[in-house]
Amino acid sequence: MQESIISLTEFKSGASQQINALKDSADPLILTQNGRATAVIEDYAQYKRQQKSLALLRLMVQGEDDIQHGRLTPQQEVFDGLKERLLAEKNHD
Repeated sequence: MQESIISLTEFKSGASQQINALKDSADPLILTQNGRATAVIEDYAQYKRQQKSLALLRLMVQGEDDIQHGRLTPQQEVFDGLKERLLAEKNHD
């Protein structure tokens, strides 16, 4: 991942072009203010992919923690519970 770094002033003067350029790149744009990084701008689709990846990582960490602490449910028990819920929803409609 290559980072582009520009000042906030430079971004404001060409914001539309800078945002359009994000669509063609997976790289974020880092804005500086008074010489210090203050904000990151990225393409919305890239942002959504990143959020989904983070959610999956959180689930993996939670699953590993559950395994280490013995918080397990047999597979058949889970599937049986799901079937019961689906049947109850189907009969409710």
